[in-house]
Amino acid sequence: MSTRRKNKKPLFEPGLIPAPGGLLEWRDSQHFDRWQDRPCALCDKPTPMRSHYGEPAHKACAEAWIAANPTDARRQGRFASDIQPKRQRADDHV
Repeated sequence: MSTRRKNKKPLFEPGLIPAPGGLLEWRDSQHFDRWQDRPCALCDKPTPMRSHYGEPAHKACAEAWIAANPTDARRQGRFASDIQPKRQRADDHV
């Protein structure tokens, strides 16, 4: 009997935790659920936004939480920025 693997896309790896008062970079489409708003884990108001772990959260709420809980933010990595792709220099092109 063979088992099938689900072709589920893995969660992407979070980047840097911004400094308290800094802004998150959530540009990847995985931070937005266009089908369903869910209650924010921090303020309970509906949001289409999602953290790296799929947790519903407004970006502003996540930034405020990081500012209020800097130690937990670094330890847990609960809300993090996207990993920035390396930019190619103009002279790298052939």
